[in-house]
Amino acid sequence: MTKRYHVYGVGAALVDTEIEVSDTDLATMAVEKGLMTLVDEPRQAQLLDHLSDHLVHSKRASGGSAANTIIAIAQFGGSAFYSCKVADDENGQFYLRDLRAAGVDHRDDPIDKNSTGQAGITGKCLVLITPDAERSMNTFLGISATLSEHDLTPEAIAASAYVYLEGYLVTSPTGRAAAIRTREIAEQHGVKTALSFSDPGIVAYFRDGLREMLGVRVDLLFCNRDEALSWAQTDNLEAAIESLKSIANTFAITLGAEGALVYDGTTLHNVAPCKVKAIDTNGAGDMFAGAFLYGITQGQSYAEAGRLASLAAATVVSDYGPRLSTDQQRQLLAQL
Repeated sequence: MTKRYHVYGVGAALVDTEIEVSDTDLATMAVEKGLMTLVDEPRQAQLLDHLSDHLVHSKRASGGSAANTIIAIAQFGGSAFYSCKVADDENGQFYLRDLRAAGVDHRDDPIDKNSTGQAGITGKCLVLITPDAERSMNTFLGISATLSEHDLTPEAIAASAYVYLEGYLVTSPTGRAAAIRTREIAEQHGVKTALSFSDPGIVAYFRDGLREMLGVRVDLLFCNRDEALSWAQTDNLEAAIESLKSIANTFAITLGAEGALVYDGTTLHNVAPCKVKAIDTNGAGDMFAGAFLYGITQGQSYAEAGRLASLAAATVVSDYGPRLSTDQQRQLLAQL
């Protein structure tokens, strides 16, 4: 049976701003390098005030890890649906317009005010980029922290080939419950499940919650080397690979400049790296997941999808921002 959507995603809705900073700036502001840190709105305002004379690299864009992945799928030509939560404010309306412009379906209502009793504030993410291309994120979730199973669209889940969950959902009790419910609905309807570990800090501090989200096992897991090692509590990648086999039928491990490893359930494939000068690693893992999911839902093998994902991730890190242009996407597909 042909599915209406290739992928249904669930995750945070954040309006992103990227700023170029130095390692000294991070130290002065006490920002943990390379991690996603949840902050409140006053802390985010304090950071912006400190960086008022720095170069802002990105225009305002709809973001959030899973959103970046889902948007990539749609822009490559796939069909996608995204469940998230924004406030009925200017940022929230912008976010929904940006999703629509990217070709991603979603619920029309940004927020059920009757259930919350307040309008809230749309989430915002401050992405700090150092000269080594590393990104350090300071995230104010806003109303996105209250994402719950009431914000899901079960009919769209059932009409999808895959559901995709971001690990960041584990930080919110209602978000974690929404992720678990999405997986359960997917399993009931024979929809394949995919999950991303999202961030080394998520694996380190929310292990039990991630286990709940994974359930018995997922069909496809995305992680980077640090996350894989942290999950397996080892410094040996081969041991980590064996550990991942116990929680996922298939998986992809990104290795940065060394390429990636993709396991199709039988064979572990080495995906060669693409040599580029990295400018901004923000969204690299999200793009890898998006291109990979697009590939396998179009009938590509895991090795073929891995090559597309590696090319896409290498291209996105060679410039600022987590998106590819339409021309870049066409060129990547033409290379296959």
